[in-house]
Amino acid sequence: MRFSILFALCVATVARAISTIEAVGNKFFSEDGNQFFIKGVAYQLIPDDPLIDTDQCMRDAALMEKLGVNTIRVYHVDPDANHDGCMDVFAKAGIYAMIDMDTFKTYILPFDPYWVQSQFDAYSKVIDAFHSYDNLLGLFVGNEIIAINNQSHAAPFIKSACRDLKAYRNAKGYRKIPVGYSATDIAELRPFLQDYLTCGGNASENIDFYGINSYQWCDPSTYMTSGYANLQEEAKDFPVPIFFSETGCNVPGPRLFDDQASIFGPEMTKYWSGSIIYEWIEEMNHYGIISYGPKVDPTVTGENIFDGFTRAGTPTPVSPDFDNLSRQWAMVTPTGVAKSDYDPKGVSTRDCPASTAGGWLVNGNVAVPTLGASLGTSTLATASSVVEMATSSTETSTSSETSATPTPSETDNAVSGAQEVAGMAAGLVGVMMMFTFWF
Repeated sequence: MRFSILFALCVATVARAISTIEAVGNKFFSEDGNQFFIKGVAYQLIPDDPLIDTDQCMRDAALMEKLGVNTIRVYHVDPDANHDGCMDVFAKAGIYAMIDMDTFKTYILPFDPYWVQSQFDAYSKVIDAFHSYDNLLGLFVGNEIIAINNQSHAAPFIKSACRDLKAYRNAKGYRKIPVGYSATDIAELRPFLQDYLTCGGNASENIDFYGINSYQWCDPSTYMTSGYANLQEEAKDFPVPIFFSETGCNVPGPRLFDDQASIFGPEMTKYWSGSIIYEWIEEMNHYGIISYGPKVDPTVTGENIFDGFTRAGTPTPVSPDFDNLSRQWAMVTPTGVAKSDYDPKGVSTRDCPASTAGGWLVNGNVAVPTLGASLGTSTLATASSVVEMATSSTETSTSSETSATPTPSETDNAVSGAQEVAGMAAGLVGVMMMFTFWF
């Protein structure tokens, strides 16, 4: 214990020897000009903040490094806590962090969206807390805010958050840390949402990257039958990096992770920037690839025990999922393109999609709400008024691309919206389900 604490104090004083990552066009690049592909895991051991226990981070980082992880996604952090130890430990292991900025109380509501000062203050505190870490890869302004089609009127508020937080980042003189969004995989809203969040020609309002939480590929499956071919068509020449911010269907199980060969192979690497596997820790939803001990009775309480699972200690691989993922990642080594050979002008500029009957509700390039606005006070007064905002615009969705040949199938997401989570994680990734109490 003393050795690990002393080691943590030492690494906290050492200059971080890891390259920063930037978003250029639809690629991520490291400082040396190499394209960066995400091989990530969702990492939320405890509800409040898994990045404050340096000893635990050391244990986990060591196994992640062996697995081939280069990125973790953390859904909730405490901006007032000290993260130096964990962030340095992960940096030493070559692991970046993607952090969600919202909290249990400040996320953008799907049916009654608003963007107010208290939300901005909470999100900006996360930027302040993490901006100095070179291994901060990106920040999410939201996760699965829009889970069904009649919630799409919340999309302009996602842009509001992105605009204000990027302006804050720039005003503070921080590096251009990418700010983006993580979306539910909803066939009837693709590609409207991803196009809308990158349309209008105003980079200050648009997302810097787009993540999609997709559980379409349930082993055994293929690139064509899973629906990935459709995702690929809609990602062609996308203007910002796009990647799987969650993936890893566990139905029927065990997970083979065969989709990784497509994501990191020639079928998809031209437009996709990798994937984040859901999730690191085994809990009630059975998505974990490691555990910290056998399951206990859910009524048992104690230090590092929550919802029937121990959440600290020595990480032990869950068989066969851990080994299956390890084998898949060991076989894929995407090279991508060098920054010096890449022309970001080759990406497409998305038109703002027009509203559709019973589907996408935002009509064209509507004014992005100002700080302090809500659905009732902004120009987006009601869902019906959004549909009626035809103005003189004749913009249509740019989803005019034909599907792959032969025609791929569209597999329903194995989980709907944020339903992939259970137990403790329901308060993290699945926090959006709380909207039912507001409707």
